[in-house]
Amino acid sequence: MSIGAFDRGRAAAGVVIAVIAVIIGSAGSIEAQPHRARLSQDIADRIAHRNEAATEIIVAAPQETIGALAARYGASIKKRIQGGAVLEATGGQIDALSQDTDVRHIAGNTRVFRMMAVTTEATGADQVWAGVERLRGVTGRGVTIAVIDSGIAPHASVRDRVLASVDFTGPNGAARDEYGHGTHVAGIIAESGRDGFGGMAPGASLLNLKALKADGSGSTADVIEAIDWAVANRRAYNIRIINLSLGHPVLESYRDDPLCQAAQRAIDAGILVVAAAGNFGKTEDGRPIVGGIISPGNTPAVLTVGAVNAKATARRSDDVMATYSSRGPTAVDGVLKPELVAPGNKVAAAAAPGSYLARTYPERVVAGNGNAAYIELSGTSMSAAVVSGAAALLLEARPELTPAQVKTALQLTSSRVAGAGLIEAGAGELNAAAAVALVRSNDVQPTQIAGESVTALRLAYIPTIDGTRIGVSGPQFDYLLSAIDPSSTLQLDSRAGGDLITGDCVIWTNSVIWTNSVIWTNSVIWTNSVIWTNSVIWTNSVIWTNSVIWTNSVIWTNSVIWTNDVDVADLQ
Repeated sequence: MSIGAFDRGRAAAGVVIAVIAVIIGSAGSIEAQPHRARLSQDIADRIAHRNEAATEIIVAAPQETIGALAARYGASIKKRIQGGAVLEATGGQIDALSQDTDVRHIAGNTRVFRMMAVTTEATGADQVWAGVERLRGVTGRGVTIAVIDSGIAPHASVRDRVLASVDFTGPNGAARDEYGHGTHVAGIIAESGRDGFGGMAPGASLLNLKALKADGSGSTADVIEAIDWAVANRRAYNIRIINLSLGHPVLESYRDDPLCQAAQRAIDAGILVVAAAGNFGKTEDGRPIVGGIISPGNTPAVLTVGAVNAKATARRSDDVMATYSSRGPTAVDGVLKPELVAPGNKVAAAAAPGSYLARTYPERVVAGNGNAAYIELSGTSMSAAVVSGAAALLLEARPELTPAQVKTALQLTSSRVAGAGLIEAGAGELNAAAAVALVRSNDVQPTQIAGESVTALRLAYIPTIDGTRIGVSGPQFDYLLSAIDPSSTLQLDSRAGGDLITGDCVIWTNSVIWTNSVIWTNSVIWTNSVIWTNSVIWTNSVIWTNSVIWTNSVIWTNSVIWTNDVDVADLQ
């Protein structure tokens, strides 16, 4: 299925300054309709095309009914997970299951894949370690980040940071990283500084939750199981952050997607979930793509991160968006994403010895050898890890912060990326120094990075559910909004006919809609008029700024995402 083939009628889900759910009931009796469980797009396509091949599905149903359901329709139980189970079933069995009143929802057990210095200086992390604004330095000490990935090898720079390892893929052992992605992600987050390679939060602790196999892929169910394990053990290890540098196609609303729901459970339990935006920013022939955000980054409460190319300098004035970084809004729901961006191009961090990446791309190993080697990789996976490390710095500085508060602080202090609009760069490029200063001093101040003054855009996206703004009640949150006018919605500059967004702004929204006149470049949000309505109809012919299009050129084959992270290292 192509990225442009989702139901665009559902995508007009309403931009709402405060979303109000209206349930309309019809009076009188109506003829009962046959039950049909909600289906993800890949499962709906399988039933429609009468595909009888056996496949794994995630069935949402009461646990006490799972055994009877499997027996009734001849399916086999592969794994029980929270809220249901993974079953293996043929097309006909899936069709029958979907009509059973005990079944609420069916999704494919979709394969998930990895999403792939000067980074610590460019983000101001080095200033945070030393202490900003005459305040005590922080390194993330006492904060634990659960890295759900391909494993963490016993690399010299991270092995002392790992508190525990659990393998959700089988008996191979979580301390092995055959692919090499998880070790690199872990290094970006918490490398000790050995050999001159320091992570964003060198004092933080890591949990190694292996959910991807030797080829860099894994099942959605394994990732869900890892997330739920982190939730169940959050107090034992003080897990405050989950890093998900992986994902799968958006095939349904985040309200139904089992992976999104697992991420939401973690957030509800007080864990910040940081996810990669994805590497689907352009077609093979270089045309920009709109709507390439991957799951679970399409979940409103998740902190979704895109990538910038720092051009191998700590200066931010030469930073540009990485062309591969996925743009929002999200497919199906139209959620405004990503929230912010961070360096993701040619980031050097720990290399897992003997891993696929180290063996296949030896030219990208930039220093050391064996369990002290370092490799350059690129992608939004790397950017997500950068932000997870930055979040750990904030949580040491202010441990009582909620996930929503951390997310807001990181957005408010980010700075604009030249040439990039909201669906590309979100609130802007990460500035850890400004974010830590904000949560300690309750104010947003300009910072100096690599000799340049950096000014925060002071923009934040705050998700809503049924009209309620998530995480915005109480004094602990209010101070984060003190730098802006929290009563504002969208403040439009009077220049150019009211088309430009100003800096002091909060957008209360779950989703965004537009007409054919919308322009999303150079911080222009829209021109002429904005229609706040649920009646916008999407068509396949919508062209955004004559250069950004919905495209069928990116192919989602058999529900698998191949991200080619290592192939974008030289791209802008």
